[in-house]
Amino acid sequence: MPVVTARDIPIRLILIDPPPGVDFGIQRGHGSDCEVVGVQRSHKGNLVFDFIIRVTDDGKSAAPNFTGPFAQGPRDGRFFYVGVGTYAGQMGTPWSRRMKVPLAGITSAQIREAAKKPGRLCVSVTGTGKDGGPSCATVRPIDGWTVEKVKS
Repeated sequence: MPVVTARDIPIRLILIDPPPGVDFGIQRGHGSDCEVVGVQRSHKGNLVFDFIIRVTDDGKSAAPNFTGPFAQGPRDGRFFYVGVGTYAGQMGTPWSRRMKVPLAGITSAQIREAAKKPGRLCVSVTGTGKDGGPSCATVRPIDGWTVEKVKS
């Protein structure tokens, strides 16, 4: 029976230039048992979110398995949600959206590198959609996932 190891890896999401006056936050939990954490209101410029995701490795699977309260979706299609507007608890806004940020593309080598440095996995996504409002649905990383050293 393979040994399963688990580690917590810091994640940094950079939301590039979202429209001003809108609340954004990261969804923790699933279904009716979820909450949105780290809520920030956009102004001018980028928003940065830091949170932890759990990764398990059985030593045999090619791709990392993301678990824990921030990971959503099936094993081969994991992602995390960003709540937007009312989904982030904002009152009096016309925006009720969620962004799906795919965890696909993160390699086991990147996980090992982030665990050693210590480091974090970083991703940047566009904060404004084609309609001029906040991005929604599945958003694609601008330059893929990278590993960044965490400053002490």
